[in-house]
Amino acid sequence: MNKSYPALDHHFHLPHIREVGASRPLYWLRMGWADLRDNPVPSLSYGAALAVLGYLILAYASNLPYLFTAAISGFFLVGPIAAAGLYEMSRRRERGLRTGLRDSLMGLGRHGDTLLYFGLVLAVALIGWERISAILFALFYDGNVPDLGNFASTVFLSGEYTRFVIAYLVVGGALAATVFALSAMAIPMLIDRETDTVTAAMTSAKTVGINPAAMIVWAAMIVVLMAIGFATMMIAMVVLLPLVGHATWHAYRDMVE
Repeated sequence: MNKSYPALDHHFHLPHIREVGASRPLYWLRMGWADLRDNPVPSLSYGAALAVLGYLILAYASNLPYLFTAAISGFFLVGPIAAAGLYEMSRRRERGLRTGLRDSLMGLGRHGDTLLYFGLVLAVALIGWERISAILFALFYDGNVPDLGNFASTVFLSGEYTRFVIAYLVVGGALAATVFALSAMAIPMLIDRETDTVTAAMTSAKTVGINPAAMIVWAAMIVVLMAIGFATMMIAMVVLLPLVGHATWHAYRDMVE
């Protein structure tokens, strides 16, 4: 049963949102794997390109712990727009069209302006988070930032920086949750139909509001899969990024009519 969101429905012409169960993300992953399996070359090529880019960013930030942690958490903020080409691949496959890497990238041009606007919003969120991260480090460390090799043990395991960890997780978690709610279904919607960025963002927020359990499970799955990718120095990202990207398309198609 579709719940009512009067404020959103009054100001925006939003599509009907279906309710799904908390276990539905497993179905999205299976469908995403099917897309990846049927189009391995373009999907893995896209994943490899993003993984290399991510590795270069992390390598650049490796000597700056605050920037390194901001880069990792920021990866989740810009992930939805970075995976736009994968959504296009799934869209084309669904319609029986060619799904090569070049075809998918060219297909993004159909909605290049709205994707650009949304990308700028996510870029601003990423820059803001980087500044907030730097401020938190400055406030709690008084300039004595531990090197990256000792960062985890010094900050998270020693118990000496409990206030910093709490502040970092609360502020970062709130920003990530907000961006996730507004963008999770917005980018696939912009790929799929003629609409504006605000309507797409409100549709995404409404989808999360109607399906909180499924979207919490989905967000947790994304965090775990991306953590595996980071733990393998981005090598596993070659497969995991396309898998999550294709699965996100099916999440959108499953919930947004």
